[in-house]
Amino acid sequence: MSRTETVGLTRRGMLQSSSCNRLVNCSESFKRDSVISNGGSAKVRGSLERKKSKSFKEGESYPSCLITEAPGSIAAVRREEVAAQQALRKLKIAHYGRSKSTLSNNSSKVVPLINPQPHSQRCSFLTPTSDPVYVAYHDEEWGVPVHDDKTLFELLTLSGAQVGSDWTSTLRKRHHFRKAFMEFEAEAVAKFSEKEINAISIEYKVDISKVRGVVENAIKILEVKKTFGSLERYLWGFVNHKPISTNYKLGHKIPVKTSKSESISKDMVRRGFRFVGPTVVHSFMQAAGLTNDHLLTCYRHTPCTLLITNP
Repeated sequence: MSRTETVGLTRRGMLQSSSCNRLVNCSESFKRDSVISNGGSAKVRGSLERKKSKSFKEGESYPSCLITEAPGSIAAVRREEVAAQQALRKLKIAHYGRSKSTLSNNSSKVVPLINPQPHSQRCSFLTPTSDPVYVAYHDEEWGVPVHDDKTLFELLTLSGAQVGSDWTSTLRKRHHFRKAFMEFEAEAVAKFSEKEINAISIEYKVDISKVRGVVENAIKILEVKKTFGSLERYLWGFVNHKPISTNYKLGHKIPVKTSKSESISKDMVRRGFRFVGPTVVHSFMQAAGLTNDHLLTCYRHTPCTLLITNP
C-alpha cells in the first residue's frame, strides 16, 4: 500500500470517529433534555395532585414557577372558585349586623292612620293594617270617661255583642244597633214586644238571644235608676266615681278581667242583667273610661290620665 493510500484511510477513519462522537453527544443531550422535561412535568403534575388532595387547604398558594396551567384549565378554574369563595366570605363579614335601609324603593307602604297625632305611638294591639274604624275608636273613645246613661247603655250592649266576634266587626254595625234599639233609650227598649224582638233579629241579623238580652237589660236599667238615680251613679260607684289609672308597658300585660270587673259582674248578675260576665264587664270598663288601660307608650295614655285628675 502506498503512502498516499495510507494517509487517505487514516483521514477517513478520523472523520467517521468524529461523526460517531457527535451522534453520541446528540443522543446524550436529547436524553438529558427528556429527563429534565419529564421531571418538570412530574413536578407540575405533583403540584396539581397535591392541590386536589384532601390535605389541600383553600387559600394555599404555590410558587409561581409551578403554576404553568393555561387559562381555562381545571386548575385555573379551581383557583378562581377559591378566590370567589374568599371574596364572598369577606363580603358577608363586612355586612354582618347591618339592617336593610328604610329608604329602599321596595319598602312596604304603611296604611295611613286616621287623624295622625304628633308622636302618635298607639297601643300595641293596633297595627298598620288595623281597620280605620277601630283606630278612630281607640283614638277618640277608648279610655275616655263616659257619664251619659244612653252612651253607657250603648257601650254595655256593644261589649256584650262583640263576644264571639271582635270589636272591629261590632263597631261597623254600630249604626244598626242604634237604629234597632231606639238610640238606646232604655224606656223605649224596655217596652219591646216579642214580635219586635223577632223583627229586629231578622232585619239586622242579630242573634235573637242577644236582642232579648238588650231588652231585659233596659228593664234592669230602669230599676237601677229608681234605686240610684241613674245608671251612671250605679256603675261609677264601684270605682268611687274616679277612673282607675293603670301603668301597663306591654300589651300582653293588659288583663281580660280584674277583681273589680268580677265584683261588678257579680252584682249586675244578681240584679238580673244579662251578658255581663267579668270579661264583658272589663271590656265595658275600658270602653266607658272606668279604667284607663292605654299603654304607657301610647300617646292617649296621658290625655286620659288628665281626664281622671281634672274631670
